[in-house]
Amino acid sequence: MTRHIVDLLERAGLRVLLCSPTGRAAKRLAEATGRDARTIHRLLEFAPAEGGFRRDRDNPLEAQAVIVDESSMIDVSLMHALMRAVPDDARLILVGDVDQLPSVGPGAVMGDIIASGVVPVARLSKIYRQAGESLIIANAHRINGGEWPQMENGREDDFFFIEEDEPEAAAQRVEDLVARRLPEGKGFDPHLGQIQVLTPMYRGETGAISLNQRLQARLTPGRAAHAVGDRELREGDRVLQVRNNYDKGVFNGDLGRLSRLEKEDGFAEVVFDAGGLQRYEFAELDELTLAYAISIHRAQGSEFPAVVLPLTTQHYPMLQRNLLYTAVTRARNLLIIVGSRRALGRALSNDRQARRHTALAQRLQTTE
Repeated sequence: MTRHIVDLLERAGLRVLLCSPTGRAAKRLAEATGRDARTIHRLLEFAPAEGGFRRDRDNPLEAQAVIVDESSMIDVSLMHALMRAVPDDARLILVGDVDQLPSVGPGAVMGDIIASGVVPVARLSKIYRQAGESLIIANAHRINGGEWPQMENGREDDFFFIEEDEPEAAAQRVEDLVARRLPEGKGFDPHLGQIQVLTPMYRGETGAISLNQRLQARLTPGRAAHAVGDRELREGDRVLQVRNNYDKGVFNGDLGRLSRLEKEDGFAEVVFDAGGLQRYEFAELDELTLAYAISIHRAQGSEFPAVVLPLTTQHYPMLQRNLLYTAVTRARNLLIIVGSRRALGRALSNDRQARRHTALAQRLQTTE
């Protein structure tokens, strides 16, 4: 859809800029449109030494149209910076899914803009992509409506539910799927990020911390390693950047593979999924953490060939419909839920979200 919007705008002679909140989402946007796409921070020329963005009201973007993908991830401060940099006579087009998790930072910007009623909104409600073929897409729509997903599977389906009531049994099943069954049966390579475990929580047997330890033990045994605090990173591990590093041009949430680890020389190298190889001195490795399993919140704006989703009653405090919907919509070719029907039912029925008191919609309604 975004590609067609870009085509129409360019045929009208407009200069169009594309951006997204994260590096991985920007890469997906570039692949989908065949045009250059950047993170919002790169587009606005963030300069930490100068205390902000170089692009602002006095130095606006050189564009007649700006398209922002994954807009539900944008918090109020980043949207404010973006709005200051968009020329007054330019078009701003926000693309996103308001039913996914809200931004990590403050505000509910996309939802408030829609609720205000002062901005034209087009909401897509009919499935066109792989209609009648993809259970992932069909079940995502069922889940978003609070309905049970279809789980009567055939061999060629792309959405599966494996019932495991006990967290330890579910963790063992997840480990076997990622380390053996999916690589052998489907050809997915977990080292290259083709299989991603998404989990609602960090703690517990089916949390990200424990699952990462299990999967590291299975996937990179005996590799060159370096201790970072109470954990270990090994050559070949999947890793995630946990804070912005503007000198390296990598950002919080970027995923990659630790491709080289030199114990004697004290450095490691990471090949990032969004492109580029970066060198880390051992003193910098606290910026990285294991990423065989990551939180669903961390996965926003990303898409993976295969997603394995543990869903147990151990996650009870976090089981919400929008969390489940966000996880399911991260899978491109294959989605496997491992867990209990009780946990799945809890997530489907719980559509209560913590209300964010923003007043943005009201402010928009009263702004001339």
